[in-house]
Amino acid sequence: MRLGINLGYWGLGMDADNIAVAQEADRLGYSVCWAAEAYGSDAATVLSYVAAKTERIDVGSAIFQIPARTPAMTAMTAATLDTLSGGRFRLGLGVSGPQVSEGWYGVKFDKPLARTREYVEIIRKAMSRERLVHEGSQWTLPLPGGPGKPLKLTVHPVREHIPLYIAAIGPKNLEQTGEIADGWLGIFFAPEHAALSVDPLIAGRAKAGLTLDGFDLCPTVTISVGEDVKAAADTQRSYAALYIGGMGSKDKNFYNQLTRRMGYEQAADEIQEKYLAKDYAGAAAAVPHDLIDATSLLGTKERIADRMHAYADAGVTTLTLAPAGFTLEERITALRTGVEALELAGLA
Repeated sequence: MRLGINLGYWGLGMDADNIAVAQEADRLGYSVCWAAEAYGSDAATVLSYVAAKTERIDVGSAIFQIPARTPAMTAMTAATLDTLSGGRFRLGLGVSGPQVSEGWYGVKFDKPLARTREYVEIIRKAMSRERLVHEGSQWTLPLPGGPGKPLKLTVHPVREHIPLYIAAIGPKNLEQTGEIADGWLGIFFAPEHAALSVDPLIAGRAKAGLTLDGFDLCPTVTISVGEDVKAAADTQRSYAALYIGGMGSKDKNFYNQLTRRMGYEQAADEIQEKYLAKDYAGAAAAVPHDLIDATSLLGTKERIADRMHAYADAGVTTLTLAPAGFTLEERITALRTGVEALELAGLA
């Protein structure tokens, strides 16, 4: 099992620390460094900067939002980042959510599965440097009846095939991800509930005549190091409450729905109710300790090593860490503990 690092969003006052974290992860042998985007910093710019400041670690988008860019533009960005980084780019995609898609980008959030499938098809065509022709329900290239003509990508990526990941939570999206992608980007992944994600991925791989061999299961897992497990878990409460309670509307929150499928229906209701009422402290307090413990790496190096076994047994191939703490020292400690725990577990 490999390790990754997730820097999250840029521009939150820790930008210099983020570079130091990426450089330390590079030095420690981490496999990939991911950066996110929502409606603040864009991931492409961040990744180009991280790539310039590191030597070996892959850089990946977790995620590029599908409504933010045309598929051809994403192919251009991926090819450029792969060239600039010397063949170290991984392309992660996701549909985002209705609030961001329609409120920020002005793109209707409908038919997300069909949109994702066509998006991937167009990207793969463009990246193969064949002349781009596509006719589907979401895009037609070139536009008919006009001056457009089939063009091909002028940039030559370092690699013939850039790994393509999809962030998916719902069963149908997970199944399609298994069918059309090279890897899966997960969140709030608990080994005890692995079947909720892994079974649909396996079904999708089977539809494509494939197995999970060579497919990268890559969840992001928060990590908090310390002797007191409860105190370590408490550092994750606001993060969990934000996603379960506030990432989406009352009727359309994918993280809330996942929490329900894991058996925390009552807690999911309470967290969302309090968060949407702007009782953020109450929402954080309502997150069950067991849920945080199940979806995080908490405690001592030995406890984290034991928990890593559970992730490996669940099929995870790249365990991406999101270090807790607001100081650089705390985050670097978490990075180093991750490597030590992986070695202690015999999984390196």
